[in-house]
Amino acid sequence: MINPHAVETTSLVLMALVALLGLALRSRLRIQGRLIRKFAAKRGLAAVSVGVAALAIRAALLPIHPPPEPGIMDEYSYLLAADTFAAGRAANPAHPFWVNFETFCELSQPTYASKYPPAQGLVLAVGIRLAGKPWIGVWLSVGAMCAAIVWMLQGWLPPRWALLGGVLALLRIGVGSYWIDSYWGGAVAACGGALLYGALPRLMRRARVRDGLILGAGLAILANSRPFEGLLLAAPVAVTLAAWALRRGWPAARPLAPMLGVVGLMALAMLAYNRAVTGSPWNMPYQVHEAQYAVGPLFLFQKLRPEPVYHHAAMKALWTGGALDDYQNNFRVGLVAASLNKLERVWAFFLGPLLTVPLITLPWVLGGKRCRLIYIALGVFLLGTLAAIDILPHYAAPATALIYLTVVQSLRCLRASGRLGLALGRGIPAVLVCTVIAFYSMEARGSAFLHEHYSWCFAKAGNLERARIAKQLEATPGRHLVMVRYGPRHDPYREWVYNRADLDRAKVVWAREMDDGRNRALIAYFSSRQIWLLEPDELNPALKAYGRR
Repeated sequence: MINPHAVETTSLVLMALVALLGLALRSRLRIQGRLIRKFAAKRGLAAVSVGVAALAIRAALLPIHPPPEPGIMDEYSYLLAADTFAAGRAANPAHPFWVNFETFCELSQPTYASKYPPAQGLVLAVGIRLAGKPWIGVWLSVGAMCAAIVWMLQGWLPPRWALLGGVLALLRIGVGSYWIDSYWGGAVAACGGALLYGALPRLMRRARVRDGLILGAGLAILANSRPFEGLLLAAPVAVTLAAWALRRGWPAARPLAPMLGVVGLMALAMLAYNRAVTGSPWNMPYQVHEAQYAVGPLFLFQKLRPEPVYHHAAMKALWTGGALDDYQNNFRVGLVAASLNKLERVWAFFLGPLLTVPLITLPWVLGGKRCRLIYIALGVFLLGTLAAIDILPHYAAPATALIYLTVVQSLRCLRASGRLGLALGRGIPAVLVCTVIAFYSMEARGSAFLHEHYSWCFAKAGNLERARIAKQLEATPGRHLVMVRYGPRHDPYREWVYNRADLDRAKVVWAREMDDGRNRALIAYFSSRQIWLLEPDELNPALKAYGRR
């Protein structure tokens, strides 16, 4: 089994060779540099080209990496939201047998809906409406993210450096990361952060209504994708705009009115969505879900909750086991060690060994005035996220553009440090390209990578066994009810009970096997369906005709 981090570290050796080659070919590189500058100067074309390139590269890789199958509970929740939104509903009525269908990351009461904010589900719903496949929404969102990052960087950096930052983001997270090879999200929140920090300098320089609208759109996306992290990222913007408006006076700050209008409409829409899902405009679906199931809190400064009544052993095992361990582990290993572990995940995803090399110039970069707000905002963001019980890379998605701006500024400083720094600055992007090509070439030849759920190179495969059985049932005439029976050593993170938004009309319905009385009542309700038993914890799960225990 090959570890991608080992391949990436080996690339550092290649970088040294590329640097030496760059010193030998610097006259030819100057010619290419002039061509790149001319292209990058066409700002709109440059941004769109990077976004289209991300889409084209991933589309070309479909023979090697077809659209992913879901496997993580969060993915199924987002897919439920997509199915609901694509049908024109904000939520679904609670089912009379909701206890049999109760599962992770979803509300069963007071409505049947996803617990998550709606942005990712809306993007997946676009894919369903456009092509009948939610992954198309993921694919489009990653292309939009790459284009938005270039546009954001153009507001802070010279055009060719903005183009380079977009290319780095494309190669690092836009080609094969779990942001595009799963339904977990990341790209949507990254778009929101890029729009927010791309509109800010433009608004303060030109005070245009368009930039105020874009800034408001960025805030709306963040509020509906990563609300807590979006708040952390928006706080420095709010302080900066308030100071700017006080200094310039209302006439110059009038474009803030459209931004406030967008924010107001967003707030009304969020209140309406909350009311449709939870029955109260003031209660978010996530809050209601945590109150119903969670024992461990979301943040370190919160207290443990009383253990609720669970209807299923698997759900109790997760919420009082793994989920609670995540909270307790912060104090077991110490807050400093836990914080370093959280930041390591962010580092491994966005940077890795290769893009860490330019950061040796960070002490000089942080002294610059032009991007000081970016560095302050990124520092506030990272420190604030440490208050969360755990951090996965998509939690940091709102700050994606800020991270790559810092990398690009470090590369600029490295290239200005002398001939060796210039060669290294040219070599790092070249070696990143070679590393990505090497990963895909080895994968195409059958090499086994150390896949991770939140990898930057190849996301871990989803629940392929469930997908296989689901396709088998979809191809079988009639409608079906699958009674899922777990073994005594079942891993609660390997959940199989997930359903379409319209349960009664779905061709395949997945239900938890419960006591004999509830099972008989459920089977009577779905009497027109073929009833199957599935035991996922068997070595090779297969459908069997259902019979009582």
